[in-house]
Amino acid sequence: MGDSSLGHVPSGRHWEFDGSVAAVFDDMLRRSIPQYEVMRHAVTELAKHYVKPNTAVLDLGCALGEALAPLAESFGAGCRYLGVEVSGPMLEAVRNRFRLLIDAGVVQILDLDLRQGFPRVSASVILSVLTIQFTPIEHRLRILEDIHTALLPGGAFIFVEKVIGATAALDRDFVELYYEFKRAGGYTSEEIERKRLSLEGVLVPVTARWNEELLKTAGFKQADCFWRWMNFAGWIAIKS
Repeated sequence: MGDSSLGHVPSGRHWEFDGSVAAVFDDMLRRSIPQYEVMRHAVTELAKHYVKPNTAVLDLGCALGEALAPLAESFGAGCRYLGVEVSGPMLEAVRNRFRLLIDAGVVQILDLDLRQGFPRVSASVILSVLTIQFTPIEHRLRILEDIHTALLPGGAFIFVEKVIGATAALDRDFVELYYEFKRAGGYTSEEIERKRLSLEGVLVPVTARWNEELLKTAGFKQADCFWRWMNFAGWIAIKS
């Protein structure tokens, strides 16, 4: 068995995507996100419907490349694949993963902070899987506007986020069930609380409705939720 995220403690007071996180990242996601495989499969299959030849596929916050890999395998050199990442250890790992495709000019991994800029691409598909939630709220509308601009007409933006409940009471119920899921996955109550504290002010979720309003304000006239489990949700938005 590979590295496990059980007992993982962030190296600092606040959460960082450092080497210790990169080493257990896949295991951490599977233990921390309900229906993780269902969500990943849905993202991939939806994206396949919208990928067009000779266009870019862009993954914002590509981490270890789990979203890009199946699309690159399916469509090969007929498209260009770009991943955006800011974590040094993640960049090293994902570049190693795609080394041959990078050398062939099919994949490019960019060290880019979305708060500072956005790739200049013409994309048929843009992915953001659990990424925008880590950017400060004041940057999110501009990032979504940049996404809308970068998409070709008919292109798809696939957007997965952690969310908060529409009311405090509902959010409390969702969080309670989420913590039950994590305990069933092997995390102790102490580990869950340590991670919660480390993420305060780093991961800042908003309501599902707020995310939908952001999509609308950014210019997307067609959007729908394709997956939700309590306080996690995924949307697909199409550029007119």
